[in-house]
Amino acid sequence: MTSPTSVEDGATPGTAIELEPKNGFDRFFEITKRGSTVAREIRGGFATFFAMVYIVVLNPLILSSSDGSGHALGIARVAAMTAVVSGVMTILMGLIARYPFALSAGLGVSGFVSATIATTKNLTWPDVMGLVLLSGIIMFILVLVGFREAVFRAVPSGLKLAIVAGIGLFIATIGFVDAGFIRRVPDAAHTTVPVSLGIGGNLLGWPTFVFVIGLIAMIILTVKKVPGAILIGIIGTTILAMIVQAVTHTPSSETSPTGWALSIPVVPSKIISVPDLSLFAQVNIVGAFTSIGFISASLLTFTILLTVFFDAMGTMTGLASQAGLLDKDNNFRNANPVLLVDAAASGVGGLASISSGEIFVESAAGIGEGARTGFASVVTGVLFLLISLFAPLAGIVPFEAVGPALVIVGFMMVTHVKDIDWGDFGIAIPAFLTIILMPMTYSIANGLGAGFIAFVIIRLIQRRAKEIHLLMYVVSAAFVVFFGVGVIEGWMA
Repeated sequence: MTSPTSVEDGATPGTAIELEPKNGFDRFFEITKRGSTVAREIRGGFATFFAMVYIVVLNPLILSSSDGSGHALGIARVAAMTAVVSGVMTILMGLIARYPFALSAGLGVSGFVSATIATTKNLTWPDVMGLVLLSGIIMFILVLVGFREAVFRAVPSGLKLAIVAGIGLFIATIGFVDAGFIRRVPDAAHTTVPVSLGIGGNLLGWPTFVFVIGLIAMIILTVKKVPGAILIGIIGTTILAMIVQAVTHTPSSETSPTGWALSIPVVPSKIISVPDLSLFAQVNIVGAFTSIGFISASLLTFTILLTVFFDAMGTMTGLASQAGLLDKDNNFRNANPVLLVDAAASGVGGLASISSGEIFVESAAGIGEGARTGFASVVTGVLFLLISLFAPLAGIVPFEAVGPALVIVGFMMVTHVKDIDWGDFGIAIPAFLTIILMPMTYSIANGLGAGFIAFVIIRLIQRRAKEIHLLMYVVSAAFVVFFGVGVIEGWMA
């Protein structure tokens, strides 16, 4: 996989030109070396920010439920901490690891701790976030001893390509679903078909219209190879959404099935707000072990750890591949700093009560815009810190404006399937399971687990056990436990 090396803005990727860095700033971020420009990095930083700023609005809503004792974290406090932690950790990713990856609260972990763990009787939010913090500490230790990077290198190259393609489908699915283009079929329909086009097979509502126009525009810009296509598309679609809203006064999807998915694209009356950071360090790392017992608390910690560990692994591999930052064996170049910052974000997220921090797949929007270095992450991080002061503005960009960008980036990542050896069932079947289960289960970890387990089983059946790295046995066994946690908890009940 090659990365663009021409330094001309908007140049065609793959041009092999080695130029000396222009100054110390260029040398530090390797902007010229990686074939980028300052302008491209800034555009990429903005594109990533616009693609994931919704997290400042959505994460507090996911974590808005009361804990087992009836107490809530508070939407305003979670929003402020989400923005600040996202900003700080993304800047650290840019300065320490120097990769164009942005970090924020992982929605998968947020949903899991809110719907499953926090509802446990006698557990408080500090107890729950203590488990998230503990999983982050364990992951940080695994990085320090080299285990996490060793797992990266143990995965066969074909499966790494499948991870990239699977995440591409996952990203595109998120784009279609968040925009309401694809919707869940209501249980009242009494059908085995889980999803359908729009509402009852019809595309209805102004927000869907905005998404479709945005997608068409972004496809045209991409085909024409217009520099800044993704960023231009997001901004242009947001402006269109604001015009449509000013004329139609469409409500949110909470009150109308044809409404805006989450954010209504209007300028709020209140723009500046002082962030409330009082949630920081409000955790109890031993509380869950005292309340529900050592074994139950350990199983919950293991589930969080495995989800974050492999979600991050898949995301990082996919993003680095898209940016052309993997070596010939599809391994990370200088992976340890990336892993350390990601692991630190997991713990810091728990410490700040926003759930585990992790690298976001929406970073692909910036990479698709041309970002190749950590400077793009610094730009994104600074924007997150600014939005903590202007939190009401986070709602201006609707999902319908971000969705088209995710679909286009998903397409770019899925093209890697052409390099998978589909003639070798030992790779092809695990690759297929990895690719299909990521979007269908809405989980990167689920796709990875199924692919890893299938790889080990098929290679054993093929009597090619010597091709299985020892760590693949370890990881596959861990995933067997991961998938069987519900059964294990049932035995213990």
